[in-house]
Amino acid sequence: MTLANTADQWWRPEPPAAGSATAGHAEATPLDTGTSSVAYAAFVAFTFVLLLAPQNLFPFLGSLRIVLLMGAIAIVAHVRDRWELGLPLARPGREARFAAALLVWALVGWPFSLWPGGTLALVLDLYLKALIVFWLISNLVDTLPRLRGMAWTLTWLTVALALVGISNYLSGVFGPGQDRRILGYDAGLTRNPNDLALMLNLIIPIAVSLLLSTTGALVRTVLVAALAIQVTAVILTFSRAGFLTLAATLGLYGLRLLGRPSRGFVLAGVAVAALSLPFLPAGYAERLLTLRAIDADSTGSAQARWGGTVAAIENMASHPILGAGLGMDILALNETVGPTWRAVHNTYLEYGVDLGVPGLVLFLLLLWSSWKSARAARRLGGLELASLAEGIEISLVAFAIAALFHPAAYQFYFYYIAGLAVAARTVASREAAAA
Repeated sequence: MTLANTADQWWRPEPPAAGSATAGHAEATPLDTGTSSVAYAAFVAFTFVLLLAPQNLFPFLGSLRIVLLMGAIAIVAHVRDRWELGLPLARPGREARFAAALLVWALVGWPFSLWPGGTLALVLDLYLKALIVFWLISNLVDTLPRLRGMAWTLTWLTVALALVGISNYLSGVFGPGQDRRILGYDAGLTRNPNDLALMLNLIIPIAVSLLLSTTGALVRTVLVAALAIQVTAVILTFSRAGFLTLAATLGLYGLRLLGRPSRGFVLAGVAVAALSLPFLPAGYAERLLTLRAIDADSTGSAQARWGGTVAAIENMASHPILGAGLGMDILALNETVGPTWRAVHNTYLEYGVDLGVPGLVLFLLLLWSSWKSARAARRLGGLELASLAEGIEISLVAFAIAALFHPAAYQFYFYYIAGLAVAARTVASREAAAA
């Protein structure tokens, strides 16, 4: 290795221990390469349409149902490829089993749901789609170029979302009933400012991983600008959960980098953050202070969420096995605190109220297993893969924190990142086998 190459690898985490390439990963299948470029390209297009919703800008696209079309092409192409090669439809792994068990448990509790029709509709209309996305991304993203491509795709798409959020703030485009909080991006996953902050916070660590694994000065400059746009948009959402998640994940990244030759970049980032404090939007600090003084929130949002949290814990304790049925936490809380028609703003309590303690445990196992896969890929992979896997690992930490404040149990957010974690482990296993 030349001196120049060594200098370019300043970000590299600890090298993997000798002989550890396959330890604990007997489930990986390095020779399983039954994926096609058609299926992968269709999935990338699906992601583009899902996040940017071009049909909202060009209504004539709505009749084409392009989200469904791109998803169907990805599914059919992938199933065809696996069938022709005589391979199973999914690679074996812990995460796939936990995800399947969650779906099975939801269906077991379906007849006992507070509203069986509503539970079935949510499973078919949303949750099953999220699980299919998890299945597709964990099977289609099976090479380092594809993993890198997904990281770039998600980074640029969220920069577009962030730019719209910033534009809404500068133009005074506020959402109804949001106490002068901006309207997010006009798409299902990001229309609410809290959801926009969640989406950006999940992709920021992945954007940082691209920055740390890139050597070109121009590309690094562009990525720094992209990160500045994403962070600015998170702040302008006035999301308290968004701020906590952003601070925690950037702090975790900073602590890790302090132990590497890149500590100067961390100090520079802290200096920039300190210099930016005078430019925080008016009222931002006051809103953050309601995190520790719930009664100080003039909008009543913090008080309502705290009341919902207490009621959800009580409900889960009284129905610990089957729960109220998938998606029925709103009806369960109505029975406890009255007809407020509010979802519990906590992903863990959503699973606990809806699917009981077994459902919550299965989700926690899925989250933990996904994090372990990303961590294993970081330790086993080559230089670039190690950086990307670290970004995915920290993104899962970001979701684990944000889940304390968001009703995101059955949405796509987590399942995209979990699928990337499984994909990173698959790529790392292949690199180890090839070595």
